[in-house]
Amino acid sequence: MQVANTKEHIANLILDLRKTNTSIGFVPTMGALHEGHLSLINKALQENEVVFVSIFVNPTQFENKKDLKNYPRTLNRDIELLKTVSKTRIFVYAPSVEDIYIKNVRSIRFNFDGLENEMEGEFRDGHFDGVGTIVKRLFEIITPDKAYFGEKDFQQLQIIRKLVEKNNLPVKIIGCKIHREPSGLAMSSRNERLSPEHKAASPFIYKTLQAAKKKFGTKSATKITAWVKKQFENNELLVLEYFIIADTDTLKPVKRKSHLKKYRAFIAVHAGEIRLIDNIALN
Repeated sequence: MQVANTKEHIANLILDLRKTNTSIGFVPTMGALHEGHLSLINKALQENEVVFVSIFVNPTQFENKKDLKNYPRTLNRDIELLKTVSKTRIFVYAPSVEDIYIKNVRSIRFNFDGLENEMEGEFRDGHFDGVGTIVKRLFEIITPDKAYFGEKDFQQLQIIRKLVEKNNLPVKIIGCKIHREPSGLAMSSRNERLSPEHKAASPFIYKTLQAAKKKFGTKSATKITAWVKKQFENNELLVLEYFIIADTDTLKPVKRKSHLKKYRAFIAVHAGEIRLIDNIALN
């Protein structure tokens, strides 16, 4: 398995692959790989001849410096895990901050037509500028044909689609279903940092989303939101940050349901010091 640490190394690899018209898939990650990442990589391998996996903890998308410092960094373990999938068809790009940003570790300011102002954007100032900056940079370095993103970060997925559209980037964005633990908890690198007590309590998040989906056929969004808030008020271990039912395309909270539109429920919850997000399609 080839591991590149510089964009120059990547450029040489890409040049050789393009000489033979090799199709390139791409899965960007921040490392601490788990089965959710592997599900994206396996889908990419099904649809492309080779797959590049980036492993880079991007500083510009963390508004919380403590969260950045504590984010797990497990590069050697990640590489060994990737080898169990394929030793010849996966290429790893594990750059330094300097290789990506040179001397200017700052985000570009983006306009995502308002998608960046909803939900996560409201609670995480500048987060999606950081996401847009790193994803655009990685697309420029790797020049993939297709890139794969999980629906757990559904808002991020929609923003990346908008990034590609507005910048005319020649890459097809593929959204992939949320990969869950047997308990229903959405897989995340952050799950490793949950205490045993909070890990046991966290499946409540998905169970609540499933219950909200059942109610969506007969109840208003307002009533469902009030019900969800009540469930978390009665939970001693999990603190609700937000629950929002939104239009899938605009991500704006629904005021009045329409059978012509698609909706999703989005949630963010604090389990001790760990912040967990999840979502579910409602119709």
